[in-house]
Amino acid sequence: MNTKLNKSDFILLGIIIGVTSLFNVWQYYVYGNDLLEYIVDIPTYILMAIIAIGLFMYWLLPNFLLKKTNYFLLIILAIFILTATGFIENLVGYWSCENDCRTYPIWHKALLDGLFAGADNVGIPLGILLTKKFYESQTQVIKIQKQQKENELKLLRSQLDPHFLFNNLNTLDALIDSNAEKAKEYINRLSLIYRYLIQTKDAEIMELSEEMNLADNYMFLIQTRFGDDYNFHINKNIDFSDKFLPTGAIQALLENVVKHNKVIGDNKVQTSIAIDEDWVTVVNNKSKVITTNDSLGTGLINLKARYQLLSVETPRIEESETEFKISIPIIKLSN
Repeated sequence: MNTKLNKSDFILLGIIIGVTSLFNVWQYYVYGNDLLEYIVDIPTYILMAIIAIGLFMYWLLPNFLLKKTNYFLLIILAIFILTATGFIENLVGYWSCENDCRTYPIWHKALLDGLFAGADNVGIPLGILLTKKFYESQTQVIKIQKQQKENELKLLRSQLDPHFLFNNLNTLDALIDSNAEKAKEYINRLSLIYRYLIQTKDAEIMELSEEMNLADNYMFLIQTRFGDDYNFHINKNIDFSDKFLPTGAIQALLENVVKHNKVIGDNKVQTSIAIDEDWVTVVNNKSKVITTNDSLGTGLINLKARYQLLSVETPRIEESETEFKISIPIIKLSN
């Protein structure tokens, strides 16, 4: 479940907190509270509710619930957040009633009252918000699973694309006459790619090392077929253990480079692949080629959809007139 708040979440919270604030205003009116209490207490309640919900959604739940690190610590921190925000609200309310803060209830009662106040103020909006997020996540899972089923046949077909095979056979035909040794290497690399695609067709994720082996073989085919039109540079000076990617992710990124960039004159297509602890980033210079409507990055769209099921993070795309950059998150199962 993605705990980051979207536009509809903010609207929902605004409605809940707004309605609650109106009820508080009505209650203050019925009890004849002073103007100072209106001015101080209501904004304090709103501020404390926003702070508590923000801490839950952006810090506590992503780091302690979704990653399943320490449920006991999660409970302790949740109680602390509710108690702290409730205590501050009660203290401000005590002061706004023109009471001497030095006469505030003893510490254990003040903390207990703060916990009750925090739970009362935050419990309802947070509960409704989490219910909404859970429903949205389940709906998204069903939608993506349906899309994945529809894409499975397309994925298998793209892996065994007759055009891909036809182009490689043409390249082989030329190599056999001009460079028999390289033709043997080409056949070996091509067979390794097809073996990998067939063996992993049912796997959601694969080791980063295996994906990079696929990338090496795929880049060899590209450079053999197109000569030095496409140049690749890979920085992989990290430990690949316990690092995974969606199966075929690297191939999809390389296909995107070749599919959307053609060499014009001396303007070679330069592509760099950088791998750090958390991301794989592919950057290439753009050629001025107008893509057709049926080739507008469907591979990247499918890759984004797969990440919605596999990771909290999603691919990041940055594009300028001269450069295209995409970063995909590395999946770590130990988390």
